[in-house]
Amino acid sequence: MESSNVSFSEIFKMYPVEEGSLIPILQKAQATFGYISVESVEAIAGYLKLTENHVFGVASFYSQFRFTEPARHSVIVCLGTACHVSGGETLLETFQRDLNIKPGECTPDKKFDLNRVACLGCCALSPVVKIDDDIYAKVNIIKLKEMWGKYE
Repeated sequence: MESSNVSFSEIFKMYPVEEGSLIPILQKAQATFGYISVESVEAIAGYLKLTENHVFGVASFYSQFRFTEPARHSVIVCLGTACHVSGGETLLETFQRDLNIKPGECTPDKKFDLNRVACLGCCALSPVVKIDDDIYAKVNIIKLKEMWGKYE
């Protein structure tokens, strides 16, 4: 994450006022602030002269954007068809039980957040779990418990 001392006005100086700037501005805002906040959506919509619904709609379409403040470790469970069939839902349920949170939530100590995505693009490796920048392939409950210790 970059310094959050960067202001929206500094970000906006880098991009022309046109709809084509939306995704690059969203990416820069997330890199700067760690996530896309309600305030970010409002500011971006105002700058680009778009509705807040449009900005949120575009941002929510892409799995790269998050709308909650990130924890120290981000857990993402793929639930695309291949992962779902291979046990992705069971992995998600295990994380929910172990962390005592639901997808989209963060543990009270801000150590872990949990999310589900429609596809991580690793279908041949299913089921897949991503923790921070690490991709784990062919994950089962035993492997999950082994890899989990690395982050605790």
